[in-house]
Amino acid sequence: MKSKQYEKVNSLQFSVGVEYALHCLLYMVDFPAGKSVGIKDLAAYQGISETYLSKVYTKLTKAGIVKSIPGVKGGYKLARTPETITFWDVVEAIEGASHFFRCVEIRQKEILLDKENLPDSHKKCPCLIKVVMLEAEEEMRQYLRAKTLAWLHAEVQTKVPAEQRAATLDWFLRGQSR
Repeated sequence: MKSKQYEKVNSLQFSVGVEYALHCLLYMVDFPAGKSVGIKDLAAYQGISETYLSKVYTKLTKAGIVKSIPGVKGGYKLARTPETITFWDVVEAIEGASHFFRCVEIRQKEILLDKENLPDSHKKCPCLIKVVMLEAEEEMRQYLRAKTLAWLHAEVQTKVPAEQRAATLDWFLRGQSR
């Protein structure tokens, strides 16, 4: 039986919630001012769980990425401009802010060391493995901060035919699942 210390705390794999969020936020970019969309429509269009998407949107709301509009014709709309919503904002909203790598300082447990009198190389110097892993994580974070919802929208404009984009917007504006 593994000790709790060795259990997998988190994974470098993002949950499907990040993908769901980015796709659904992308659709919302084209909505006219004042127009909101319901979870039911977003989930139906993507063929995904309404319950799970609702949890994703709760996290996006708490992060200030979308805002909830109450009422019968309510739903969600972007709380910020697409230029200010980064991929990292979405990842952090869905996955949380904890580091991917967690150093437990196993070098301080080496069998040949006097645990009561650790050398400075094991107490004052940072673990080089931790340094490299945190630097790599920061590089990824910076890359995802440079990619915005506006950037994604512009890229999609060049790859998805105009007819399909127009049909998608029309489907949402007519509230097909209602």
